[in-house]
Amino acid sequence: MADFTAIASVGKSLERFLSWCFTDPLMPVPVPGFTTKAVLARTEDFDGAGGGQLSPPCLSIFLYRVDFNKTMRAAWSAVGSHDGFGHLPLDLHYMLTPWASDPELEHRIIGRTMQCLETTPILSGPLLTPGGSWAPHEGVQVVLEDVPTEWIMRTFDSLPTDFKLSIPYCARITRIDSRQRFAAPDATTVVAGLVPSAVS
Repeated sequence: MADFTAIASVGKSLERFLSWCFTDPLMPVPVPGFTTKAVLARTEDFDGAGGGQLSPPCLSIFLYRVDFNKTMRAAWSAVGSHDGFGHLPLDLHYMLTPWASDPELEHRIIGRTMQCLETTPILSGPLLTPGGSWAPHEGVQVVLEDVPTEWIMRTFDSLPTDFKLSIPYCARITRIDSRQRFAAPDATTVVAGLVPSAVS
């Protein structure tokens, strides 16, 4: 069962997988003559082009929102009431942004990124870093999100950089399971067929 480290593991898995894609010897590299890397980014790393850990050419992977999966939340709550463990299904919302010396190279990075994630939309088995304590059957689907452009622009309004071409992706379902079973309250008395007494 995945635990609380699953969120970090998904980010590192994306970083590792996309960095491998950018250096796949069977495909042209996104930026000729340079090694392009995928990098997990924080808000502070957007402080100017190439600031922080962002050293072009690269692709930043920015987790900007974590939300519960509205489709599976009720179902996993029902499972939890049966097996006694907590199960929290999450959607991880990422913004993927290319960084390079000119627009064409940034477009090449984005194109290769989208090609890789379309070819391998599910990260499972060895594609997931072991830090998430994943079960052998677990996997995470990474899908392109239909997000209005103004939402992305609003996100950049809160970042220390100007708007840049970015692609929104969602990693679902990342499930966090509890390690300890919660005990159901004991029923000490069961009263059936009780009829209220008449009020005099």
